[in-house]
Amino acid sequence: MARLLKGRSARIAVTMGMPAFIYRWYFGAHGVKVLKRSILHLSGIGPIKENLIGMIEGSQAGRERWLRKMYLFGREGR
Repeated sequence: MARLLKGRSARIAVTMGMPAFIYRWYFGAHGVKVLKRSILHLSGIGPIKENLIGMIEGSQAGRERWLRKMYLFGREGR
């Protein structure tokens, strides 16, 4: 199988209403694992980084912090 996207990287950002550590610990971050393994990795993409952002219904200041952080990730290409 040709990995046409070899040498590319990806960042998965997932938002959720529950605390992110619960999603990772109790649910095993199943959706993120499937996306990484079944689509991105098979296409040759790597490294694959992830950000799980929980409790998005929280404060406006919290949302602004996460938006700023994602913006900086995009600007820096990290």
